[in-house]
Amino acid sequence: MSPAPGPPGSPHARPTLLSRSGPAHAWRRLRIHVLRRRRVLAAVCVGVAVVSGVSAVRGPAPATTSVLVATRDLPAGSVVEPGDVRRADYPTSLVPSGLLDTAEGQVLAGPIRRGEPLTAARTVGADLTEPGVVATPVRLPDSAMAGLLSLGDVVDLSVVDPADDEPALPLAHDVRVLALPGGADEADSGASWQDAGLGGRLVVLGLEPDDVPSVTAAAVRAFVVFTWSDATVSR
Repeated sequence: MSPAPGPPGSPHARPTLLSRSGPAHAWRRLRIHVLRRRRVLAAVCVGVAVVSGVSAVRGPAPATTSVLVATRDLPAGSVVEPGDVRRADYPTSLVPSGLLDTAEGQVLAGPIRRGEPLTAARTVGADLTEPGVVATPVRLPDSAMAGLLSLGDVVDLSVVDPADDEPALPLAHDVRVLALPGGADEADSGASWQDAGLGGRLVVLGLEPDDVPSVTAAAVRAFVVFTWSDATVSR
């Protein structure tokens, strides 16, 4: 026979509503809930630890600089229009020198890929050259011949006078091709150039100052032709 319930505080006292809602009971219920969900809680803790570790290893985001980049692939000789460029954040450590603040109206010395920053060295102008070299536009008589050139080619120039039978005379050696403006657009307009007494295709060459007078005069009075020099062939 079970003992009769004793007075409160005795060993035989029954639990009351107050005792079931006290701190001890709440702690027991919390412990039970934690034990039932210990796997879920463990997974959450592991996830938090992984995220914290990755963030610590990755460190802060790199600094960026706003630069002008091409919105699409642009061919050599293109005249840059407002829709051809946009501002974009570029990693500061990768920003090239000579960035353009504005590119509208500039003529490209060579092709530019979508997303590539625009610099002064990629447009026709004095920035194409190194010290001691003059960027000089020279019209070659045969546009198909000029179409064989690539940016950076190093060529030897000679002059031929179609009015006589004399062999070609050397003009300049180890001349670098700096720009190929015009491209297909100029080839399409060949008839208008012929009407003006001109033909061929315009290229920009890096000449030594002493070679500029003879090369430019030959380009007007005779035919300037080229051969690839050893510097190009050995590349």
